[in-house]
Amino acid sequence: MSEIKTRFRTIDGLSIRYAESDEPRDCEALLLSPWPESLYAFDATWSRLAERAHLIAVDLPGFGHSELREDLLSPKAMSEFIVRLADEFGLAKPHIVGPDIGTSAVLFAAAQHPDRFRSAVVGSGGMAVPLQLGSPLHDWVHAEDLAPYRAINPKVIVTVAVDKIEGYELPQEVREDYLASYVGQRFVDQIPYVQAYRTELPILGDLLPTIETPVQIINGRKDPVVPVANAEYLHERLPNSKLNIIDAGHFIWEEAADDYARAVTDWWQKN
Repeated sequence: MSEIKTRFRTIDGLSIRYAESDEPRDCEALLLSPWPESLYAFDATWSRLAERAHLIAVDLPGFGHSELREDLLSPKAMSEFIVRLADEFGLAKPHIVGPDIGTSAVLFAAAQHPDRFRSAVVGSGGMAVPLQLGSPLHDWVHAEDLAPYRAINPKVIVTVAVDKIEGYELPQEVREDYLASYVGQRFVDQIPYVQAYRTELPILGDLLPTIETPVQIINGRKDPVVPVANAEYLHERLPNSKLNIIDAGHFIWEEAADDYARAVTDWWQKN
């Protein structure tokens, strides 16, 4: 049974799903769901992260079980919503953890709001310019026609993705939540978010040297979806960053949960 207990809250007119840890702590952390998973991606690390910080985990708008709004389907637009989330939950200056699709949105937020977050943990998300993406993300980003994807059962897409998790058996409750997060056309409706990488990552690339927020970049050494080159690209350009390569694939928060939790909590202690 997962320790994560979800609730819903209306933020900016949208129904947003979130979870909150029970114990108060000296520091706070905002955790953002990866794709195509949900906030239950933190199930394997939840108890260890909660020992160090008071946690608020959120399904970003349109992802997981949160309501979608088309104008938020780009990293830059999502970055402003992330700041709104921190405000709504009363997080004064939290750490922020945004793997996968959260990477670019978190860094846009750090660039535009330099004093908003105490530190950031990102990685496993497309960032390099020119784009350096593996399959199937490359295909989604460059798809000119989404009709073929609409014809595919979304359960098949999500199942194929999470079945690539190595060395960790997803709890049934978590697997079912992932599948329920992308019923109908929800998965295809989210593809425009990553397609915005083509125009927005070059803009973000120019902003990276201006980001003063401490950033830890965590990437899987064997990630076939988002190659390590993306993490190295960030580390070369962010002035206050640490690069942490873990011997795992894409879903490092589950495949290497112990290493991931240790890297995040050690980072929090130092920042």
